[in-house]
Amino acid sequence: MRTTVLALLCLLPAALSAITIEVVRLYQPLSLHGTDGAGEEEADHMVLQAAVLERPMALAGAIPEDLVKAVGEPCRIASNSPAYTVEEANLLILSKIKMEVEMLEERLLVKLDVSELAMPEEVDLTARQALVLSIRAIRKTLEAYFAHSDEKVHWEVRITGTDESNASLRDLSAKYTLDE
Repeated sequence: MRTTVLALLCLLPAALSAITIEVVRLYQPLSLHGTDGAGEEEADHMVLQAAVLERPMALAGAIPEDLVKAVGEPCRIASNSPAYTVEEANLLILSKIKMEVEMLEERLLVKLDVSELAMPEEVDLTARQALVLSIRAIRKTLEAYFAHSDEKVHWEVRITGTDESNASLRDLSAKYTLDE
């Protein structure tokens, strides 16, 4: 028994060193609250205090599943000002939108669960705007990763966890093909 455990412990560093870590271009839906910055402009020319912004990430795991999951990772915007005290900027986290990602036979399925949705008071956005920016961040992340690939990536966004008050958010559910 001890020999087996010792052998497994000796093999563990070799197994861990076999993990591939790749630096990827990650896009995240970020709130710009606490700043004087303006972000994305909507079709009606209204400027949001939020944007889909790029940052590098050292990513390990399955592509494209873990790549898309990374869009929902925490993000504290760096600042050289002691006046900027915002701890979290990712809209998925701030609005309590949960993300599940799985690879089905022929497409990537991204479920955005809004059952616990709550927009913080300091974030001047609607739930729809937060979801639209989140879907845009997922699309841009996939586009950046597969930019030099001939692979067609089929993916779907499903809005889940709606109730009577936010059922209209389900119309954001859609199927996409990356090469289009």
